[in-house]
Amino acid sequence: MLREATNNAYIYSILQGCGGYYLANEYSVTPWEVKGKVDYMRLAREFGVQLITENEINTIRELTGEVHYLIRRGFFYAHRDLVPILSRQRSGLKWALYDGRGPSADLHIGHLVPWMLSKWFVDKFNVDYFFELTDDEKFLVKEGYTLEQTNKYAYENALDLIALGFTPDKLHIIIDSEDIKYLYKIAVRVGKKLTLSTVKHTFGFTDSTNVGAAFFPTLEISVAFLPTELYGEQVPVLIPTAIDQDPYFRLARDIADELGYPKPSTIYSKFIPGLTGEDKMSASNPDSAIYVTDSERDVRRKIMNALTGGQPTVELQRKYGGDPDNCVVYKYHLLFQDSDEKVRDIYENCRAGKLLCGECKIMLFERIREFMKEHNERRERAKDAIQQYRISVKFR
Repeated sequence: MLREATNNAYIYSILQGCGGYYLANEYSVTPWEVKGKVDYMRLAREFGVQLITENEINTIRELTGEVHYLIRRGFFYAHRDLVPILSRQRSGLKWALYDGRGPSADLHIGHLVPWMLSKWFVDKFNVDYFFELTDDEKFLVKEGYTLEQTNKYAYENALDLIALGFTPDKLHIIIDSEDIKYLYKIAVRVGKKLTLSTVKHTFGFTDSTNVGAAFFPTLEISVAFLPTELYGEQVPVLIPTAIDQDPYFRLARDIADELGYPKPSTIYSKFIPGLTGEDKMSASNPDSAIYVTDSERDVRRKIMNALTGGQPTVELQRKYGGDPDNCVVYKYHLLFQDSDEKVRDIYENCRAGKLLCGECKIMLFERIREFMKEHNERRERAKDAIQQYRISVKFR
């Protein structure tokens, strides 16, 4: 897989896998859970997705004049049919973005990362963005939630999405339990094309799975076809998401032609590593993630306790240098620092022993604190505007 400036070790390091300090091992990746140490290249082969190459990178640069750092650093690393979407953009044909979230109270900053890329796509390509908040799914597949709770979380999570700077004319929010009229006719057509055996095999459902959970995938698939229905013309979607969501959209692609819809395209990211060393942030370990509700004190504590690739003592760090390729803190700099020059300096100074782990952590804390301060200010302002983003307000 090629990338910009692959001769620069600081960029190349992320190509080995987000959290590339893990060796290939047995693992499990489903839409609801990730276990083990993920080998991203092997996962791409197993899922049958294509790696993003210099060809796609160059096309994006030609169309926009730049390439978002999440793509050029390889965090978004694989795709299905990205090229046709870029071709439509070049030809002036319509397409849309689609993403979603199973709403809950445990929203962490890692959840914001794919949305940040979507914001860039909206700005650069001037496309509409459809966002599904699946309060029904969270209620159906997670114990301990009421539908009223998940619906409330949908509105809370919507504020965090809006806070990234989306405008009402481009962002269209769908809350499943309230906006089902936009999805149901599509969903029943989708449901008729999917056998129970296929759904059970794809998502690991068993005979004890409730029928609501088994039907839900039809709704997530339906949003991929919704722009075509709303605009009355063929409008394919591009879905920026983590690679664990691929099963939904494999099924959507399998049945799209038969239903008369364009196949959805996808661009897949790796997982955000946990601060404490997990391959993915985990809600079961609150210290592995920075949540949007965390106090400044908690953010600082979590970052200062994060796993690093440093030496045991200051003297050894100065003498031998650290290992940013095996450092979670450095991975977060890559994800939340848009300046290539700054992340290059962090990488090289760590390797040379000029930068101590404590200093690097303070730099990350300052960056995250600034990000969260601005985000929470915008989030507060979004409370008075949320209805302007609802699909029911704009598509009656």
